[in-house]
Amino acid sequence: MTEDTTTIARAAEILAEHRASIDRLDAILVFTLAERFKRTQAVGELKARHELPASDPAREETQIARLKDLASRADLDPDFAEAFLNFIIQEVIKHHEKHRT
Repeated sequence: MTEDTTTIARAAEILAEHRASIDRLDAILVFTLAERFKRTQAVGELKARHELPASDPAREETQIARLKDLASRADLDPDFAEAFLNFIIQEVIKHHEKHRT
């Protein structure tokens, strides 16, 4: 085996390791999101039962600030974290509004 062939083979091994790790992390994200939505589903049912508003802008603002801080400390783009959380919040509100009908 030439040095180039060895280098390419080693790069392929490292790539496979990274991809396997990414696959595991994707699974963790999916299961974590599923658990989160189970909890927010319960919140939505509780809010509907007690005629509380589907959204809570003050809590949303606090959560966005908290997540942006966590993102900064985790070396993740805070704007990305905010956009991601806003997406989740909008999905949760849609689910909460469904409980009202």
